[in-house]
Parts: sequence; structure tokens; C-alpha cells
Amino acid sequence: MRIVVSDAGPLIHLAQIGQLQLLKNLFRCVSVTAKVKNETVDEGINHGFVDAQIIGEAIQDGWITIEDIFEHQSKLVEQLVIGENISHADAETLLLAKNKDAELLVDDRVVADLAKMYGIKIWNTWTILLESLSEGLIEIQDIYSAIEELGKKRHKLSQKQAEEILKAANTTVAHKKNHSITQTKTNKP
Repeated sequence: MRIVVSDAGPLIHLAQIGQLQLLKNLFRCVSVTAKVKNETVDEGINHGFVDAQIIGEAIQDGWITIEDIFEHQSKLVEQLVIGENISHADAETLLLAKNKDAELLVDDRVVADLAKMYGIKIWNTWTILLESLSEGLIEIQDIYSAIEELGKKRHKLSQKQAEEILKAANTTVAHKKNHSITQTKTNKP
């Protein structure tokens, strides 16, 4: 079973488009720090964001769990915050993923680059959606809808990025279709 830690971005974005359950389907369980929980749920509920309630329900259901870094690592957190110019929440999330030898769900490019330097496998909202498409959990129309919906919510892609994601989605669908045709031919008597 994969061990997965998430930053705030993918949780918020997937909840905003009604696809948070994809994380449960792909990974079964996702860990977050208390700071990420505060960003995604507590602050979101204070602002009246529906996505915050959705994430809060996933925590109550137990498939998103709250964990923290080891107390003796607070100096490392401060070093990351100052040295890499990232937030405390991002630093703690990065260290939690490293401590757990986990994969990391993150949309922030700086944190993703740091994770890669630590040898941590990363996912972002778009790779989660593409993997979900590949696994048959969503349809290609859901990718188009996500691009449109998230564009309205300040997670807009550049034209080039959107084209690359749609190309990858169409390639995935074509590959699945070809695989299905091949399986049908192979299974014929």
C-alpha cells in the first residue's frame, strides 16, 4: 500500500470540483499535518468554503488522517522556512513525507522541486486526475470540467499547460481503447 502525504492545494482543488474521493480510491488513506488541516478545513469553514466541509468530512470518515512531524525536527522546519522561503505548513508537510518515506501530493512548484531533491515521488492535482482517468475512475469529460472549474477558482492553467493535460488525457483514453480492443481480440475463440 502506498503511503501518501498531502499539502493543502490538491485537497482544496479536488474538493472544489467534487473529486476528493479520488484520493481515497487511488491511495485509500492520506496523511496531512495539523497546519494543512487548519488551512484546508478550519480557515476554509471560517470563510464559508464548501470544499472545507468536504475535506472535514473526509477527516471525520478517517481516510484523511492528521499527523505531525517529530518534535525534534522543529529546527529543520525553521531551516526550510528561512532557507527555501516556504511556509511552515509546506516545510512540515515536506518533512512528514520524508519521515514516512511517502509520496507527496502538492501543487506548489517550489515544494514539488524540493520534494524531488529529497527523492520523494510527487503527484499534483492534474496527475491525480490523469491517473484516475487511466484507472477508469473518471471520464475524459471530467478533465475538461476540471480545467474549466479550477480556472474559475484561481488555479488556472496556461493555454500550453491545458493543451498538454488534454493531450495526455486523450492519449490515455486512446491507449485504454486500444488495450480493450486487443483484449477482445485475444479472448475470441
